[in-house]
Amino acid sequence: MTRTLKLLLGAVMFGLSGATGATQHGLAGPVVVVETVRGTFAFETYPNEAPKAVAHVIDLVKRGFYDGQRIQRAVPGFVVQWGDPRSRDLAQQSEWGRGPQASSGTPVGVGEISKKHLHVRGAVALAHPGDPAKADSQLYVALDARPDLDGKYTVFGAVIEGIDVVESLQAGDVITRMAVREREPLF
Repeated sequence: MTRTLKLLLGAVMFGLSGATGATQHGLAGPVVVVETVRGTFAFETYPNEAPKAVAHVIDLVKRGFYDGQRIQRAVPGFVVQWGDPRSRDLAQQSEWGRGPQASSGTPVGVGEISKKHLHVRGAVALAHPGDPAKADSQLYVALDARPDLDGKYTVFGAVIEGIDVVESLQAGDVITRMAVREREPLF
């Protein structure tokens, strides 16, 4: 691929990410594709700013951890959240997202909070039980700008495709599959 073509492609990708309200800073990492009962969306990751968070989530995706889970929380204008393995069981719905069983059992171990990536519409971040270092498998997508969350949670990615799908998700909707799509560096 020629340098000119790569630059043009980079400009197009930058424009697409800007359409979701998120901006691309530098080279983004792998893209996570999320297939749901309401459609598919994808988010890019920021391994330069949140290397441990990205590596942790990518490992969980590759192991199929999220496959078959349900959306545990969907609040219009706020967030759509998933990542509790108990969400596969509707009988446990009142417990989804709560307590130590609401995770993979292996926290990231560090809060990688950056002023570079804020809670804009489409931001993807790690939920936690009061301590950013204890964030684990629960992810959320901000449905609107949420400056009240900035500095408290690790934003490790941004939706680049299908924000309309994210906005249509309801609590209880199934995530049929999540997969990693590697990206070729732009330069």
